[in-house]
Amino acid sequence: MSLKLYNRYQNSAGQRVRIVLNLKSIPYDYVAVDGLPPGRYLEINPQGLMPALERDGRIVAQSQAIIELLEELYPNPSVLPQDPWLRAEARSFAALISCDLHPVNNRRIQLYLAQEMGASEAAVKAWYHHWVATAYRSLETMLAGRSVQFPYCYGESPSVADAALVPQMDNARRMGCDLAPYPRLVAVDAHCRKLTAFQQAASEAQPDYPGR
Repeated sequence: MSLKLYNRYQNSAGQRVRIVLNLKSIPYDYVAVDGLPPGRYLEINPQGLMPALERDGRIVAQSQAIIELLEELYPNPSVLPQDPWLRAEARSFAALISCDLHPVNNRRIQLYLAQEMGASEAAVKAWYHHWVATAYRSLETMLAGRSVQFPYCYGESPSVADAALVPQMDNARRMGCDLAPYPRLVAVDAHCRKLTAFQQAASEAQPDYPGR
């Protein structure tokens, strides 16, 4: 009955799932994809992207689907606000990151731009910064429009929105994005990083992190 999470230390989609697992205090086995035999992960997840969750031989890929499954299997504590409108807003916020921003900025897109399209390092970085700024302006505006300025995205406790935001903020900092125009995002991120669930899900806390 144990859960296995196939992922990699520096994988924002996997980090989202790790955060949710930690918030719900769900035990799981961490399986580093880079440590598997060549071709093995494609047998587990034909798309080859991370993460994938396995229990009793059944496998689900895609972080949002995994998070929804965890919410249904382990409903308490919930990672969705109780209020239906806040719940929808949290899902919308998370989807903007996982469905709109992440797909155009992930590592395989950067590699394709550089290796197949001949884009320079500066051009790839400019691409990344453009899409982060486009998304972050929307996310900041969404938080500014809340009827209550919660410490977390949509409540007094973290939700799927916060689980999506923090890994993306890690990526943005790593790529040198200017976060000064987004004080609400920065404040929520800082709140989240005080929690053990987020600290234990961070890249540097994973067993396959280089140097550990």
